[in-house]
Amino acid sequence: MDSRDDETVVRRRRECLDSRCKHRFTTYERMEAPRLFVVKKDGRREQFNREKILSGLRRACEKRPISEHQMEVVAADLERDLFSRGESEMPAAMIGEKVMEALRNLDKVAYIRFASVYRSFRDVESFQEELATLLSK
Repeated sequence: MDSRDDETVVRRRRECLDSRCKHRFTTYERMEAPRLFVVKKDGRREQFNREKILSGLRRACEKRPISEHQMEVVAADLERDLFSRGESEMPAAMIGEKVMEALRNLDKVAYIRFASVYRSFRDVESFQEELATLLSK
């Protein structure tokens, strides 16, 4: 009878085709996202979890002038990019690099915080090299 699209849901008003019944009802259809697995450095595979991305962003952006909305946008953009690739597995390293790229454009301090944990700098020199690279760009 009627169909209305929302960004995430299609709402349909329907009517029973049996001439005696004519019962009306509503159905809601949601697109099921494909499953995406993250391949860790040690070879383990785990299902992609957007909350882990947000958690890392929150830690990196703590006490920085970055709103929760901005972090949500970064996570949503990353998630959309990953799913649009159509692949079922993604290396964790590639996801980390994409997060760092987004943070580099958003806030340099948050980027350095995230990079220091993600890249696990072994010494001050490697940390200084990353800072020098950031400053030269």
